[in-house]
Amino acid sequence: MRQRRYRRTGLLHDEEERNPLEGVANLFDTAMVFAVALMLALVMSYQMPELLSPTEDITIVKNPGQEDMKIIIKEKGQPIEVMNLTDQIGGGSGDVLGTAYKLADGRVVYVPDDGNKTTT
Repeated sequence: MRQRRYRRTGLLHDEEERNPLEGVANLFDTAMVFAVALMLALVMSYQMPELLSPTEDITIVKNPGQEDMKIIIKEKGQPIEVMNLTDQIGGGSGDVLGTAYKLADGRVVYVPDDGNKTTT
């Protein structure tokens, strides 16, 4: 006589035993949504939504006048550039590009040199 083999065909079709890691995948999705929401909340709390816009140009000065001063520059289509303050002094030869004037109210105005020589 033939011996019948009984298979457990209902094992894969049972709802409870389908995939034990299915819940972990849902937790990962939830964590990713939470992380993106947290980053958006941080940007909005610093009131700088320009950081998220690819068309905005922005310059940030961290710790102005301190030893660890940093300048962060974000320009359209360029990678974000971070410049650190150093004790080195730049020097060399070059051309005069214009003149900067400090006004009585504290503003600084730059007047480019147009190449016309005038004397007063």
